[in-house]
Amino acid sequence: MPRPTNTILTRVGFACCLLAIVGCTSSPRTAKPEYHRPLEPGEQSLRKVSPDTVRTDLVTAYRNRESGLLVALDESARWYEAPSSARRFPFETRDGSVSHDLARASVLAFKQTLEESPSGEVFARDILRSFDVYQTVGWDSQGTVLFTGYYAPIFKGSLHRTSRFAHPLHTRPGWLLSTSEGIPFGRRLPDGRIADSPDRAELEDSGMLDGSELVWLESKLDAYICQVNGSACIELPDGSRMYVGYAGKTEHPYTGLGASMLAEGIMTKDGLSLDAIESYNQDHPEVVERLIDRNRNYVFFKEYDGAGWPAGSLGVPVTERASIATDKTIYPPGAVALVDTRVVDGAGGRTEFVQLVCDQDTGGAIVAPGRCDLFMGIGPDARTLAGGQYAEGTMYYFFLKPRLVAGHGGVDPG
Repeated sequence: MPRPTNTILTRVGFACCLLAIVGCTSSPRTAKPEYHRPLEPGEQSLRKVSPDTVRTDLVTAYRNRESGLLVALDESARWYEAPSSARRFPFETRDGSVSHDLARASVLAFKQTLEESPSGEVFARDILRSFDVYQTVGWDSQGTVLFTGYYAPIFKGSLHRTSRFAHPLHTRPGWLLSTSEGIPFGRRLPDGRIADSPDRAELEDSGMLDGSELVWLESKLDAYICQVNGSACIELPDGSRMYVGYAGKTEHPYTGLGASMLAEGIMTKDGLSLDAIESYNQDHPEVVERLIDRNRNYVFFKEYDGAGWPAGSLGVPVTERASIATDKTIYPPGAVALVDTRVVDGAGGRTEFVQLVCDQDTGGAIVAPGRCDLFMGIGPDARTLAGGQYAEGTMYYFFLKPRLVAGHGGVDPG
């Protein structure tokens, strides 16, 4: 599949694409892609394709598999064991439904095949004998997806407000409403009626969130980046670490900070980067804070045990280069996928990325079938890789043939 050959820098984002901070920029192609184009009514994100479509890629993915892939598969299997995971199914494809039992058995069978295969050729053969293959429709109904990157950041903070740490992350308020799938849809008023959630500026200026501060950070930009990420490690003054993660968000649409800075003429596309934004914030924090308020969406947090950090939206840890984030209203949570795109190599170049991954996360800017975020890891090195990730590609999902489900701990639907 044709892909852009030049890199358009994207920004930090955990449980959300790095592109989220800057907002979407156009692809190098002459016709501007509509990566955020939603599915049409009745349209599904996945369609069944011929096994031969991915035979070569499966061989490549086996040979290049990441060391953390088995860990990611185990985390998906663990998520499927939770009773709450059943609420996400059945999942509809263009060619029929995927039950919770089928999705769970698929992860178990895929891992077993991976562990027992002595070569890429044998692996591809056995997978394609036992699994049906589904390709994303992408933004253009041809399978095209924009792949950006995200990482888990580390910030300094305090459990108490000080002159240095004066910008809080908040826990989820009791009035916030969301569906069983985690989709927010408003707030419950004291009289029981349902209304829209307040905008970001109203939430922060009205005092509605007073008393729900989880931790305090150095700047509003730091807190905002945490919200875009959805997860962070906070280094406290005594040297200990606190791990925070996504606990919900309001239903309002997302507006990227970078997009607002471009609209104001503060920066150009060529000069836009997270480093540039942070540098500008040091001299003009009042401008950055005003532009942050244009993003009406607001994210809430809870503390996690460090052993489970960084955790994705499914509540299980995400794994470096083996977890992805997609729109969970249209893509199957926890499922095994094959990604075919390009990534930065850390030396200024780009290389093919044909990898098996697990779909374990989501994000405020990761919406529609044309968007996917690759988790690059933790800390500064991962930030560099994630910050340069912007490439088209496609992806495929694997579900066990229904007649084989019973052999992997499920119930044969037939």
